[in-house]
Amino acid sequence: MEIDKVAEENAVVGEGPIWNADQQALIWTDIHTGRLFSFDPGTGENRQIHSGFNVGGLMQNASGGYACFIWDGVVLWNSDDDWVRVQPESFEGQLLRFNDVIAAPDGSAYAGTYFPEEKGRLYRVGPDGALSILEEGIGCSNGMGFSPDLKTMYFTDAMAREIYAYDLDAETGSLSNRRLFVRVSGEDGVPDGMTVDAEGFVWSANWFGGCIIRFDPEGREERRVATPAKQTSSVMFGGRDLDELYFTTAAFDCPPGSDLDPIGYDWDEYAKSYRGGGLFRIRGLGIQGKPEFKSNFSWPKDA
Repeated sequence: MEIDKVAEENAVVGEGPIWNADQQALIWTDIHTGRLFSFDPGTGENRQIHSGFNVGGLMQNASGGYACFIWDGVVLWNSDDDWVRVQPESFEGQLLRFNDVIAAPDGSAYAGTYFPEEKGRLYRVGPDGALSILEEGIGCSNGMGFSPDLKTMYFTDAMAREIYAYDLDAETGSLSNRRLFVRVSGEDGVPDGMTVDAEGFVWSANWFGGCIIRFDPEGREERRVATPAKQTSSVMFGGRDLDELYFTTAAFDCPPGSDLDPIGYDWDEYAKSYRGGGLFRIRGLGIQGKPEFKSNFSWPKDA
C-alpha cells in the first residue's frame, strides 16, 4: 500500500471528491474558499476549474456538467460562464446551506445541511427539483453511500459521531427503518465523508483522527488506515479500475472548545502537525470501489 500527496492547494475544507469516469479525473472542492479542482492522474495536473460560490458537495449530472449543492441552494454548472440556479436559497424557513450530497439510483439526490448554531436537515431532491425533508435535527450532515445491492443507504451525522443505515427503495428514493450502523467513540475523532466499496464495506474519513476506517456491513471495524493529515475529510475510489482510494484533507484551524473535541486529545501535537489542505491517493489496497450515480436534473429551458 502506498499513500501519495497528489496535489497541495492549502484547502481550508477540502471535501466532496467524486470520480468522473468520462474524463478520468477526480473532482473535489474547497468549501470555504469557493474553489473546485480537477485532478488528472494521467498528467498529475491539479487544475482549478471554479472560483465563486461555496460548493458543499457535487455530482455529475446526466445531461452534462455538475449539480453543485452550495451554501444557498443548488446550481447546474458547466463552467463559471455557463451555470444556472435551479433551487431557491431556502426551503420552509431554513437556508439551504448544503454540506454533503450524493446522487441516487433514480437520478434524484440526497443532500444534507449544516449550520454552526442550529440543527440541519437531510433532504431528497427529486429529478423534477421537488424538495422533501427526510430528517430534521441533524447536527452536521456528512458522508453518504449505498450498499452494492441498493437496499441500504448510509448517512453520517458528524456532530453525533454516528453513521446510520436506512432501508432504501431504489425506485422511489424513499428511506425507512433508520438504525445505528456505527458510533465512533469520543476518543477516536469524528466521522466525516464516506464511500462504499464493491464488497459493501464502508470507508469513513476521520476528522481529528488522522485515519480512514473501513467498516464491514455489520458495522464492525475491519481496518484502519493512518493518513498524513489530522483532518482527513472525505474519500472516493477512482482510477481506471476504481482501485485507487483518493482522500481530501482540510487545513481548517479547530481550536479546542467545541462539541467535536475528541476526549483526551493532544492539542499541542495537533498544533504542530499537518492538519491538511492537500489531495492524497492510496494505491495497492487490492480493493475496488463501484461507480457513483449521476443526477438527472434538467437545465431550465428559459435559462
